[in-house]
Amino acid sequence: MRTAVVGAGSMGTIIGALLTRGGEDVLLVDVNEPHVKALNEKGARITGHMELTVPVKAITPDAMQGPYDLVIYLVKTTHDEQALPEILPHLGEESAVITLQNGVPEERVAAVVGRERTLGGAIGWGATLLEPGVSELTSEVEAMTYDIGELDGSVTERLQRVKALLDKAGKAEITTNLAGIRWTKLMANVSFSGLGAALNCTYGEILDNEKALIAATTIIVETIKTAQALGITMEPMQGVAPGVLIDIIRESEENALNVIRMVWGRHRDLVASMLQDLRKGLRCEVDTLNGYLSEKSAQAGVPTPVNDKVTEIIRGIQEGRYPLSFDNLEMIEVRPLREII
Repeated sequence: MRTAVVGAGSMGTIIGALLTRGGEDVLLVDVNEPHVKALNEKGARITGHMELTVPVKAITPDAMQGPYDLVIYLVKTTHDEQALPEILPHLGEESAVITLQNGVPEERVAAVVGRERTLGGAIGWGATLLEPGVSELTSEVEAMTYDIGELDGSVTERLQRVKALLDKAGKAEITTNLAGIRWTKLMANVSFSGLGAALNCTYGEILDNEKALIAATTIIVETIKTAQALGITMEPMQGVAPGVLIDIIRESEENALNVIRMVWGRHRDLVASMLQDLRKGLRCEVDTLNGYLSEKSAQAGVPTPVNDKVTEIIRGIQEGRYPLSFDNLEMIEVRPLREII
């Protein structure tokens, strides 16, 4: 299967390297010319929870020559307007595009490349691009999971082929409830990733601060309640069903926080992609993550005050009104978890 990893940044570099090591015909595509140059000259180097260097083939988008059988689409949602039209000429009638972006991007991708070509999926791990050609795996290797699906929930031959491919870069599972998977991933994005961006910290620093942990858990509850109001059945995250967390909170707030520590503890070193962008002075994906939840919760009539505040803080950092600082936690008001369920 001729495959292009489009948006070969921190995660795309690792995926492309592992697929190449697995014998796949893979091309890494990225607009970052120094990164592309380093990949071609020195190979893709993975550090952190994995130490590996793999010779790879990399190009910038203008050098793409299709058609490609599969495009693994990992471009930041802030660049979709430019990137999606660029891949369209390189797709054949039987080509597929699987978006593994953050948020809920399938409809946006399908509008450009066609619903018949579009697959979706959620990645269960994180990475940080340290320098051109070098990406740090910030989650444990065992957490390198993918949940992938067709837009209509069917299980097709092409989906099985994509699963077999991604199994060479972790462990892929097929879902018949892509919307539920997406909202579970959104829950992770807006809680720990969103709060990490607002506070300039890793997941581990949130886990180690009681107020920050309660804030993250509150956003998790806000996401669950919004999904329920919208009629979306969220899927379990690493074996924990979101609805069960509400029941645990009713019984014991401390037990609920321990569950959160268990689920997110495997990602202590993770630096959210939004925070990576903010540290570089770039626009981040707040509008398609925390901002998206604020929009959907308002439509559903579900109050989400903590997520709304985190959204406002991230936008404030982006606009230069707030500093990148853990002290931003002082701006966030939290209540006992039992009062919000």
